[in-house]
Amino acid sequence: GRQHCRISDQETKGKNSAASSNDFSDPVYKEIAITNGYINRMTREELRSKLAEFKLETRGVKDVLKKRLKNHYKKQKLMQKEPANRDSYYDYICVVDFEATCEEGNPPEFVHEIIEFPVVLLNTHTLEIEDTFQQYVKPEINPKLSNFCISLTGITQDIVDKADSFPQVLQNVIEWMRQRELGTKYSYSMLTDGSWDMSKFLNIQCRISRIKYPSFAKKWINIRKSYGNFYKVPRNQTKLTIMLEKLGMNYDGRPHSGLDDSKNIARIAIRMLQDGCELRVNERMHAGQLMTVSSSAPLEGAPAPQMPRYRN
Repeated sequence: GRQHCRISDQETKGKNSAASSNDFSDPVYKEIAITNGYINRMTREELRSKLAEFKLETRGVKDVLKKRLKNHYKKQKLMQKEPANRDSYYDYICVVDFEATCEEGNPPEFVHEIIEFPVVLLNTHTLEIEDTFQQYVKPEINPKLSNFCISLTGITQDIVDKADSFPQVLQNVIEWMRQRELGTKYSYSMLTDGSWDMSKFLNIQCRISRIKYPSFAKKWINIRKSYGNFYKVPRNQTKLTIMLEKLGMNYDGRPHSGLDDSKNIARIAIRMLQDGCELRVNERMHAGQLMTVSSSAPLEGAPAPQMPRYRN
């Protein structure tokens, strides 16, 4: 019959002799590998039951539940071996999801300008959203919003007409981040849903506003990449609504509201951190080009935010 998973030290120790010997392998990793084998054979109901026993989240598709249980067990074993050093990780993650001017079909010659700048501050120690920032931005090149843009984002013409210009809003963001001592007292990283927010929207906007690209936004966590690599799913399954669905969550708020999107992205980040994923910088801008950051690169927080200089 089916072999039920009983995760216990006694069971894994009894199996150690059967594991292939590896001179450079610590015995703890053999125990983890054996337990992973048991977890792989569990049904969805067995997985949920075991997760409930550990007081862990039981929502999500089977692959997510397996990953969650494996990481919980791995974390427990490694903590016994060597206590985790929380100083080696970011204290905060700043989730950003811009809204920009757009037209139906987005013609290639259309220039996108940022019209909403939200930031959601996620505390990686408490795994809670600690604060939020949101300001709308007055577009310069296409000051009149298309009906498509208004319908998509819920941002009205009146809202952007009364808004500040991008350099002023960026200055307000930087001041808000400074007040929270990001990059000075606390380490942090930016996080986005995909590459476009920083590599396209912010990059283009800085050129329009004739300011240099801000140094604090030169590296970020692309959560789509992190999610795909962590849960071993193809890139086409990393859209915001699909990620939420696979994790057993519903979208909260209004889709294409920058702040609501950012909050939902933060909820995914929280669940991934709970499941044992170390979200880390995986993309950066260099000389105006998007580049990948290797997972073996040192884990460094973003610098203290400063207002970039104006271009000549």
